[in-house]
Amino acid sequence: MGCSRLYRSCGEYDSRFEERTLRIDLQNMRQTIAHITLVVRDYDEAIRFFTQSLNFELIEDTPSKDRQGHEKRWVLIAPPGSPGTQIPLAKASNEEETSRIGNQTGGRVFLFLHTDNFQRDYEAMRKKGVKFVGEPKEEEYGTVTVFEDMYGNEWDLLEPKPLSS
Repeated sequence: MGCSRLYRSCGEYDSRFEERTLRIDLQNMRQTIAHITLVVRDYDEAIRFFTQSLNFELIEDTPSKDRQGHEKRWVLIAPPGSPGTQIPLAKASNEEETSRIGNQTGGRVFLFLHTDNFQRDYEAMRKKGVKFVGEPKEEEYGTVTVFEDMYGNEWDLLEPKPLSS
């Protein structure tokens, strides 16, 4: 009869093995942020803004229920061609949530929209009426400007400079 590797001998726990295993698992761990929720006043107006003004893709729009069993929708959007983070649009369902619409970060830039062609996207967004807070700037990290979504949340539009090798 054998004993688990967590024990030096049958009955004597070896915490060193668990610590080594945890250290190895943390080194090999891969994590990503799948979703960042944006609180909105109305699903349909938000979908229109993001798909028409920012050219985002509507990934999913499915009926669902909230924690209290009330009807809601599971709405996911993402920038075109994005393999990464998606944005669930969450309709505010109470006074506290409603108070956060347009100011989820207390006035700071909330989200960062990376692009492979700043000028193309900047011009397209301007033509579609997106409100820009300032003029585009060349920074050491890339070309950037701040814009507002339909509710007033601030976003960076950013074309990062290539990483130096």
